[in-house]
Amino acid sequence: MGLIEKKALISQISPPMDHLLATQLVDEFISSERRFIQRDWEPSQLDGGQFAETLARIWYHADSKNLNRGKDFNECLKYIENDQVTHTIQPRQDALHMARVLRTLYKFRSQRGAVHISLNYTPNHMDSKFVIEMVRWCMNDTLRVFWSGDREAVAKAIRELLQFDVPAIGVFGSVTLVQRTDLRVEEEVLLILHFAGENGMSRRDVGKIVLAAPASVTTTLKKLMSKEFRQIVLDENVYRLTDLGSRRVRNELSEKLLAQ
Repeated sequence: MGLIEKKALISQISPPMDHLLATQLVDEFISSERRFIQRDWEPSQLDGGQFAETLARIWYHADSKNLNRGKDFNECLKYIENDQVTHTIQPRQDALHMARVLRTLYKFRSQRGAVHISLNYTPNHMDSKFVIEMVRWCMNDTLRVFWSGDREAVAKAIRELLQFDVPAIGVFGSVTLVQRTDLRVEEEVLLILHFAGENGMSRRDVGKIVLAAPASVTTTLKKLMSKEFRQIVLDENVYRLTDLGSRRVRNELSEKLLAQ
């Protein structure tokens, strides 16, 4: 299982969300994250606009009780911002904050040229970073408002959504595989535990995924837990990344999260 399973996430937000819109939202979010990690700057900005359109329809549906899967982006937000109509979402500030961020996201994406790239404009990392952070904030605040289950579970989901996706690791039925051949055992272990998220992973499962001698895997785990590294911990027979381990993945291994 990856950081957060798509089906499990959708099941916690629909209802109250419309199932189709919830599925579209999660798909757009995942697409934006993947393209950003893969340094595909131009489409990542375009995805931000599509994400904003879907999310505007979701908040409009919740606020007006009127389901319209194709309603215009601007019309959705006009309703949310209109003080002369009846609003379901309370407190009002939740919806108004979301509307402001969605307008910024949608306008920035179009006015910076992500739809019609000109000779004077090249999509770049800074613009895409700005877009993806707005997308993440919108997604996380939406979960906070719409999540139907346990509050600690939504907090966990939000924490995991803030982590990088791991295209380098593929799941094929019951088999999880590191899809790179250039990683050291230490790097494979860190990527696998990052992929495992807060659930962590047992020694047995780590050994099944890391294609190295058992003794080498054990030595690596001990090294990463040592006082010199402190990048993983063993808790109730499950290995998890520490903050130091997560920082190393972000700072040193981000490019290796990609599939070869």
